[in-house]
Amino acid sequence: MVFRFADEIFGLGREMLDTLRDRPIGKPLRVTVGIADVVPKLLAERVLAPAFTMVGPLRLVCKEDKPDRLLADLALHDLDVILTDAPASPNVKIRAFNHLLGESEIAFFGRKELAAKHRRGFPASLEGAPVLLPTENTALRRSLDQWFAANGVRPNIVGEFEDSALLKVFGLRGTGVFPAPVVVAKEVEAQYQVRSIARVPQVRERLYAVTVERRLTHPAVVAICEAAKSLVFGEK
Repeated sequence: MVFRFADEIFGLGREMLDTLRDRPIGKPLRVTVGIADVVPKLLAERVLAPAFTMVGPLRLVCKEDKPDRLLADLALHDLDVILTDAPASPNVKIRAFNHLLGESEIAFFGRKELAAKHRRGFPASLEGAPVLLPTENTALRRSLDQWFAANGVRPNIVGEFEDSALLKVFGLRGTGVFPAPVVVAKEVEAQYQVRSIARVPQVRERLYAVTVERRLTHPAVVAICEAAKSLVFGEK
């Protein structure tokens, strides 16, 4: 028992020194964030932006990749935190702790003509409708597939994307309707020139922060997590 506590103490000490090395006197605090490619970019921006005003001078470094590759970088301390849509599996061979930042209902969006066509009679209106979805290896896609099956709806899946931003660009072109978190609905409508069709309360987009520490110590990571819970997802 004593050894476990001592090991954790020394581990926290090393993390503290690493943080201090990244913040020389008079220089901005550096935080390196890994963002899973499936995380909506508008949501990631909403979560990260408050850190600039909460911790003072800040140098934010963002790296985007698949969750398993990001976890490997986290284990090497090349990242301070990962933002992802699903918790790290307990089977991964690295020490990782999951911090749920919040969750949001999703809604379907589409160009004005598509939105008007499929808003009436939703969700049955999605039968045969052109739909853009995340790839099958994502938590959101699995939830959506279950929701389609539960409602007896078989959409025409015209595109599958690992990159959430690329998915929305095709939505902007009118290729199909697509899901996005309600918490960034206004931004999605404005940036991609689309309209909301309907909400799907049964399907939720979750956001996790994954770190190598149980107790968050990096000031910017603490600020990011606190802002996500209070300002983005509205938890008190």
